Amino acid sequence: MRRQLLAAIGVTALLVSLAGCGSAAAPAKGAPSEDPKGATGTVTVWLMPEAQANWPELVQQVNDQFAAKYPKVELRLDYQTWGEKIDRLDAALKAGNAPDVVELGNTETMKYVLNGSLLAVDRSTFDNSDSWIKGLANTCTYQDKLFCVPYYAGARVGIYNATMFQEATGSADFPATEDGLRAALDKLTAKHKGDKSFSPLYLPGPYWYAAMSYVSATGGAIARFDSAGQWHGALNEQKSQDGLQHFVDLVKAYNHGDLTANEANQAQVLGKSKAAMLYGNSWEAAGAIAPVGGDPKLSGSLKVAGMPGPGNKPLPSFIGGSDLAVTAKSPAAKLAADWIRMFTSTRSEQVLADKDTLPNNITQLAPLRAKPATAAAANAAADAWFTPLAPGWGAVEKQNVLVDMLNDIFKGASVDAATKAADARIDQLINNPS
Repeated sequence: MRRQLLAAIGVTALLVSLAGCGSAAAPAKGAPSEDPKGATGTVTVWLMPEAQANWPELVQQVNDQFAAKYPKVELRLDYQTWGEKIDRLDAALKAGNAPDVVELGNTETMKYVLNGSLLAVDRSTFDNSDSWIKGLANTCTYQDKLFCVPYYAGARVGIYNATMFQEATGSADFPATEDGLRAALDKLTAKHKGDKSFSPLYLPGPYWYAAMSYVSATGGAIARFDSAGQWHGALNEQKSQDGLQHFVDLVKAYNHGDLTANEANQAQVLGKSKAAMLYGNSWEAAGAIAPVGGDPKLSGSLKVAGMPGPGNKPLPSFIGGSDLAVTAKSPAAKLAADWIRMFTSTRSEQVLADKDTLPNNITQLAPLRAKPATAAAANAAADAWFTPLAPGWGAVEKQNVLVDMLNDIFKGASVDAATKAADARIDQLINNPS
């Protein structure tokens, strides 16, 4: 899953010398059996910007723990960006100089599992492996083998300006049903009718994660696995079309902006008070109140809530998140796996939970389901949907099949024609390893 909020953060290489630094720590579960004090070599880790920006103390904590255990091993930590990581990783794998540990968005993992780039690891040696969030664990599992370790989860929620809702509807509470939400959005439309650039609900047309949530809500699917052992596109099925039409109707009714603009800057739209709400990752609320691009004055007004969907049932959320993997040809595979054990341990996951980031397991997730700031996302994560675990899904996503389909619809194509064309493209790509 690509995250745009932090994409502007540059690549920062940090060389951490582990000789003599850090403090003593308990051994990691399932650690290598050799004497760790005598281990030598280098472990290269690629992490994404969220770790650098949002939980640097966790990174330092684990590096210190690793240093204390392996004083003669050098750790090289390199921060990538979501826009460039895949191309860099593909090039490094081809050149034979891939990192030992790599963070992958959970829609990226299957490509590397199927092309043999990731090393299988023993699930039982990692903390909380019996209670990992199913949607994350599934992205790491193929033919009953584990090829990566869940790191953290994400789920989409309604993020709304409670002050605007109060002024337009008389209540600052977010409606629990879609019928109630539509009634509130109609009142917001009337309240701001003088501002043609204002959107009661900023729901971008090419926002395929949102569109597919509505497809999931009506029993549809992007693709299905058939009895012949092949994947095939399922967007032209009636249930999928019903969900997609539901999404299209919402966009046309309540997004008064450019319908071809994607969701990359939706937090800024909310931050500029040009929208009353959006559907996004809970952390996007922080972007709306950021000093740059947002408005800190909105910090008391922006709230998160579960998003209602068709039939007045909760809208299924895409299960986002990241995984950590050891590359297949790593010369330091045991050390790399041990670093991952430390970085995803119960202690480490608690650091994430304390920062209102969804941890990788339902045990530590449980308290967040009752916490106002995290309840919506934490409750959505347990029953979230995911993209097809198919060999060619990476190509379907990379070639923007769903984005192109949505853009065609908002340019005038019928849902039936657009989904038929999308299914044809999916059928060409989805069964071929990308």
